Amino acid sequence: MTTTKGLEGVVATQSAISSIIDDTLTYVGYDIDDLADNASFEEVIYLLWHQRLPKKEELAELEQQLADNMSLPQAVLDHYKTYDIKTVHPMAALRSAVSMLGLFDDEAEEMNPEANYRKAIRIQAKIAALVTAFARVRSGQEPIAPKSDLSFAANFLYMLSGNLPAAIEEEAFNKALVLHADHELNASTFTARVAVATLSDVYSGVTAAIGALKGPLHGGANEQVMKMLTEIGSVDNVESVINKKLANKEKIMGFGHRVYRKGDPRAKHLRDMSQKLTKIRGEEKWYDMSVKIDEIVTGQKVLPPNVDFYSASVYHSLNIEHDLFTPIFAVSRTSGWLAHILEQYSNNRLIRPRAEYIGPGMQTYVPVEER
Repeated sequence: MTTTKGLEGVVATQSAISSIIDDTLTYVGYDIDDLADNASFEEVIYLLWHQRLPKKEELAELEQQLADNMSLPQAVLDHYKTYDIKTVHPMAALRSAVSMLGLFDDEAEEMNPEANYRKAIRIQAKIAALVTAFARVRSGQEPIAPKSDLSFAANFLYMLSGNLPAAIEEEAFNKALVLHADHELNASTFTARVAVATLSDVYSGVTAAIGALKGPLHGGANEQVMKMLTEIGSVDNVESVINKKLANKEKIMGFGHRVYRKGDPRAKHLRDMSQKLTKIRGEEKWYDMSVKIDEIVTGQKVLPPNVDFYSASVYHSLNIEHDLFTPIFAVSRTSGWLAHILEQYSNNRLIRPRAEYIGPGMQTYVPVEER
């Protein structure tokens, strides 16, 4: 056996959902640049789940299904009210809430393709409401019901703030959702596939994926980027702070990616949205600081920014609390997780790799009195 740390370079399965080839990311063969510029998140959900773009009536049906399934069980909302808002991270709350949802789904244990697809619809719809409801409950506000005439992106922003988003805000958030929807066999997606490969249920698979996404080396990076920007404070401080971090060999969050050599193709789209939104808000410093950091790190370390780096200032400019950045990642990536879960079920084999043993050689048991 050959050991590969972190499974780097190991091809673990075949998939028709997304690909990363020569630094080009595609969803079912569509370049991410094409989708980011033109597609709605609902179209991308359909594309990932069906391996084709929807026709007009199919898209309308999906949009209606998502809107119809966003409401949450009262017990889940009541459970939020038992949390200590000073200590509970939204990702921990989201992980528990998705697991709870399975308790209120009559089809939770049904494993036929039709039931699993219906569960996928419900989970994708409700995860948006779970994040926004938690944010409101912890601030002493009541959750807001979705509007059936709003897009998925607009509904999220509306349920979060109670205000209808401006067109540029909806565009920015939709673009972020599209860009984060899937990314081949990343850590959380692989976790989801491992979980359901045992023929565990869809809710278990998504809950497991959220647990993997919670870590700062995966989904938590954008929250850490905003923390860094806040600590730096101004463009004038960027050079000294970043050079010091580089000299001390500190990790600069939001840079580099294991599967890209020339840079993450998603980053440029959020860089553009960051420039537009920060200018509208009169807070160009967040964009200017980001660009300056980008120039230093890319120039000295040849580590271009990944999708997390500019998403931080985009979400901040949408008045989203910083600890909600990773849950928003989960809202988008749920579409990809569900696509992979459904694909795993369709051609399943238990995922059971081996480990190279490096412990002691053969030993003999010694009674406790003689040790």
